[in-house]
This record gives sequence, structure tokens and C-alpha cells, in this order.
Amino acid sequence: MTRFPTTAKICPRPILSRALSLVALILLPWPVPAKAVLTIEITQSLDLGMPLAIVPFGWEGGLKPPQDVSSVIEGDLARSGHFRLLQKQNFVSAPHASKDVIFKDWRLVKAEAMVIGNVRQLGPDKYQVEFRLYDVFKEKQIIAYQFSIGAERLRTVAHQISDLIFEKLTGEPGVFNTRIAYVTREGANKGLVFKLQVADSDGYNATTILSSKEPLLSPAWSPDGTRLAYVSFEQKRSMLYLQNVIDGGRSRIAEFEGINSAPAWSPDGTRLALTLSRDGNTEIYIMRMSDKSLQRMTNHPGIDTEPAWSPDGQYIAFTSDRSGRPQIFRVSVQGGVPQRLTFEGDYNARASYSPDGRSLTLITRSEGRYRTAIMDLKTSALQVLTDTTLDESPSFAPNGRIILYATAVQGRGVLASVSSDGRVRQLLKLQEGDVREPAWSPFNRQLQLPQGVES
Repeated sequence: MTRFPTTAKICPRPILSRALSLVALILLPWPVPAKAVLTIEITQSLDLGMPLAIVPFGWEGGLKPPQDVSSVIEGDLARSGHFRLLQKQNFVSAPHASKDVIFKDWRLVKAEAMVIGNVRQLGPDKYQVEFRLYDVFKEKQIIAYQFSIGAERLRTVAHQISDLIFEKLTGEPGVFNTRIAYVTREGANKGLVFKLQVADSDGYNATTILSSKEPLLSPAWSPDGTRLAYVSFEQKRSMLYLQNVIDGGRSRIAEFEGINSAPAWSPDGTRLALTLSRDGNTEIYIMRMSDKSLQRMTNHPGIDTEPAWSPDGQYIAFTSDRSGRPQIFRVSVQGGVPQRLTFEGDYNARASYSPDGRSLTLITRSEGRYRTAIMDLKTSALQVLTDTTLDESPSFAPNGRIILYATAVQGRGVLASVSSDGRVRQLLKLQEGDVREPAWSPFNRQLQLPQGVES
């Protein structure tokens, strides 16, 4: 995020970072599994969700599989804030097949829905996973699927099952089988290393996309989830790069004089909004990806930065101090006079649209602290969602139900998430080092996923 000073002249963080001593970039072999794992801690969860029983899955075969599928599902759904997971010690039975389900057992523990399943070994490193979701009171099966997969896809299938359950019970798509991108900082002084990493939404399966001795900033996912645009300082100044997260292909897309920062993809993936100072002042531009042509969107003596596209592709929201203090404005992609959106408080920055386009998440200064908030675009009502002190870079999950952001806890950079209604909060921590600059991927429509058979 751009941390704006309270003085009239503001300075985006990339400018400050240029003062650092810059040396050559270190590229790691593609891809590199990361040693550091994000661990999730639920710090607030109001016990208001649907009572749900997840029975530990049965197992048929030799050694148990490398992943406990039902535990992954349980963790996903517990973190969603929509369900109250019932305690296993209260279960009076443990069915793994439909013929063993006795619904009155589950009404006794006040379950409204229940999940059963089984994992069977088909061969070396090959498994069959099946699950069933039931409505306890109607005594009816809601959905059932079966997957045949390799061992390396067990966790992916668990996230897919979580998405299927979430959607059937809430009517909205789940986001458990999506990914997050972020930047870690490890070491100190001359041993400092920055890493651009991608992990599953629960912090597992982290992969290092890029490693550098110089800062990496502002990762932004393409709409198809296959590419990341980001800022690198490897050439002694900020430049924008584009990297394919599937095959590792990398290209430099903006290296103009001055600042090149804050990339943001258009919803159709054909254009990139970015912040440039190529003409002297810091302004918002749109780059057409097919030919790298530029369209200037703002023209003001103040600093305009941190663009964000509306989901319909018609507007770009951005941060500007043109009113004297950092506030959120928006401008039509067809041009015209920017419109101010935020009026509550003297500091509002780093806006990001919800997937339905009805609200923005942003950083607001409240009681002298920088906190994540959500603003209704129709009413302009601003709701502060967090109680931390130094939040940065909020972004919505692709279903709009969760906001991922960076913050500081006990002097260390961590990632955190909060439900869009503020009921559920979580921290994602590294064992060592700092983690910053989070970005949530879109739904993985373009990625090959295990195909389940409905049963």
C-alpha cells in the first residue's frame, strides 16, 4: 500500500524504496517449493453459523494417505464464518456410507447438515475420494461426488469439496480452491531477501515465483489466474514485470523514466491500469497489452496512484491528494472529470472493488490507526472492519465474502483476513520473516482441476 504522509506533498512508497542500495536479481529454478508456511489462526468468530457435522472420512487400503481430506474440509468451512462446526466428541455414530446414516443421531447433536466420506487406495499414489452432504431435518442427500486422483491432488480435491459444500449450503461459490500471492521478506541487512510467492488460500503449497535482494511490490492477478503483474527494483528503480505462474515466462512491460508502479488488470485482461511519472507528475494510465500503447487517465498537480478497476470495466478508482488529503476518486475509462468517492475521515487509500461492484474495501485512518474498512458505493457508508493499527493492501476474495490484507503484529508483517461483515477474523503468519502485499486470485477457471463424478 502507499503510506501517505500527512503533509501536503505525498510520496508513494516506490519513491522511498529507490533510495535503497540495489543489486542484481536472483532468479530461482522454476518453481521452488517454499520452506516457510503460512499458518492460520482464527482470532474472532461469532458462533452464529449453520450447525454442521463433518464426520472423519473412512479409509480403505494400506498406509493412510498423505493428506487428511476431512480435516482440510473442516478447516476450510470453519474459517468461512458461515458454519458452526460441531465437536466430534459429541457424535454418537461415525458413518462412512449412506446405508449407515441414522438421521436421528444427528438431530440429537443439533446438526442441520452433515458430511460423510471415504478415501480408498486404488494403487501406488492413487486414491478414490467420495463424499456426501445431507440435510439432516429433511433426511435427504443434497449432493455426492467421487474423485479418482493422484496423491499430489488430495489437498486440491479437499478444497474442491469444500467449495461444493459451501455453494450448496449458502447459494454462493466457495473460494477455498483459489490461491493468494504475497511478498515475504527474510534475513537482514546485506542478507535481506524478498520473495514473490503463491500459495493455496489456506497458506499451504507455497511456491516461490521469484527471489530478489531488492524489493518486490504490488502483485496483481490477471483475470484468468495465470499471470501476475508486479513491481521489481532489480534495475535500481521501479519497473513493472509480467510473469506466467504456470510456466514461469517473464517479461518487462513498463520501464519508463521515473515511477512505474501499482498495476491493476482490467476485467477482460486486455488492459492494465498503472501509475507512471513519465511526464513529470504521478498519474494514472491505461496500457493496452496487445501493443503497450498508453492512455493517460488523470492530469492534476496532486499525486494520483493505486488504480483499481470496477468489475464492469467502466471506471477506475484511485487514490489522490488533490483535495488536500489522500482520498478515493474514480474516473470513467472514457475520460472526464474524476469524482470524489470518500468524504469520511482525513485519510482513505488503496481501494479495491468488490466482485459485485457495490462496495470498496480500503484503508482508512481511524483514531490515528490505519485500518481496513468497507464502503457502500450507493450510500457512501464506511464501516471499519479491523482493530489492528497498520493495515495495508486489502483485496476481496473472488466471492466478495472475505477481505485479505497485510498488517503488523508485534513488529512483524503478517497477512490477515476479515469477513466482509466483520464477524470472522484470522491471522496468517510465517514462522520467520515478514509477509506483505497480498492479492487474492480469481476463481481458477483456467487451471486444470480433478474432475469429480456426481453420484
